[in-house]
Amino acid sequence: MNRIRRIVLTGGPGAGKTVVATRLAAGCPDRFAVVPEAATLVYQRLRKRWSQLDVAGRRDVQRQIYRLQLEQDEAASASAPGLTLLLDRGTVDGAAYWPDGPEDYWRELGTALNAECARYDAVIWLQTSAAIGAYDGGASNSARDEAAPVAIALGQQLRELWSHHAHFYCVDAYPTIERKIATVEQIIQNIIDSGLR
Repeated sequence: MNRIRRIVLTGGPGAGKTVVATRLAAGCPDRFAVVPEAATLVYQRLRKRWSQLDVAGRRDVQRQIYRLQLEQDEAASASAPGLTLLLDRGTVDGAAYWPDGPEDYWRELGTALNAECARYDAVIWLQTSAAIGAYDGGASNSARDEAAPVAIALGQQLRELWSHHAHFYCVDAYPTIERKIATVEQIIQNIIDSGLR
């Protein structure tokens, strides 16, 4: 059986990525480690939100996020050798936020969608809670200020981008986060049991 090392949790703002990843890792610390969302860390360091940046600033932020994501991925792999990493977003996510579109993002960073997908064993896309009217905007994340329609649109764009991954899974929004956590946990268990044969 192949060792599953990196599983991305992605989705639009308010999808529950951070809560799902941290709760699963807290419940099984001998199996999982979380790689935190690079975007939130960059925005917190800048003390600015996406909407407060001009186009040049948005490009610069996405470059920083990409570099930090790579650094965190490698550091986590080295520090948690026996654990499966649950990544709160992956490098492909930046393409949905790049001002000039995904193709320009790949050119700017000297990479390609298939190369970035290959960094990860599996990807689980989570539908934003905005899809069921349960979105809290920036209440649970000070770096987030997208309106509900924007959160939904970003989520759909991320779904399209990541759907090119060979092992791609989708989880709908649910009225309770507990149900979403349980669904993701079952998918991850199936992924690990299968070894992605």
